[in-house]
Amino acid sequence: MKVKLIAYTPDLEKIVASAAKLCYSDADSIDTLMDDLTPEKTSKFIRRLVVNHHFSPFEHASFTFAIEGISRVTMAQATRHRHVSFSVQSQRYVSMNNFDIAIPDSIKDSFETKKVFMDAIEDQKEKYEWIRGALIYKYKSEGMDQSSAEKKANEDARYILPNAAKTRMIMTMNARSLIHFFNLRCCSRAQWEIRELAEEMFKLVYQVAPNLFSDAGPSCVSDGICPEGSMTCGKCEEMRNKYNELKNAQLVD
Repeated sequence: MKVKLIAYTPDLEKIVASAAKLCYSDADSIDTLMDDLTPEKTSKFIRRLVVNHHFSPFEHASFTFAIEGISRVTMAQATRHRHVSFSVQSQRYVSMNNFDIAIPDSIKDSFETKKVFMDAIEDQKEKYEWIRGALIYKYKSEGMDQSSAEKKANEDARYILPNAAKTRMIMTMNARSLIHFFNLRCCSRAQWEIRELAEEMFKLVYQVAPNLFSDAGPSCVSDGICPEGSMTCGKCEEMRNKYNELKNAQLVD
């Protein structure tokens, strides 16, 4: 998995602080709203927002990530987050011959299980290539040119592709949506791959906006309590320590 923060709102913490200032003050015009927002005042405004869970100003700060090497399983989970924009590598326009795969550690750990898994993947690769080739031949015999026939063949051959097939995507979300994403996906109960993705994203945004994400992380970190009830992992203190260490490491880097 490779995750890169490729763009974010310029002066994002100052933008969020100015939105908060607009909400709380009637003394400033929009022409002077950002004039006296020193780093100290900006940090103070944002801390007040975090403590009071007033996150609407956070929506003015957006972040765009380039992500590759994740499975279609994790892509499907990520796209359930509704206030996010996605662009995903198309299995319709891109040939998936010799596609890469994600393998869970639980499968890697067993020689026999991994062999069965890889045999199934190789079988799907062969069948994908066979079906795609047969469809290309069919469409060309009907008068399509090579390029059009290949694209048309990809369209239906992809139905056999496994969830393990890796993909790439561009994902954009605002800071408020990111905090919610971290609440759910950094949790130890989240599936391993999307948890790994969320943690990498967290590290990147914390480096550029430590005030916005000062309390971010799984719910037991950001809210101080676990919302999972009887399904809790029972490791709240361990998770808090982990995220304190992650935050300190990003500031040192």
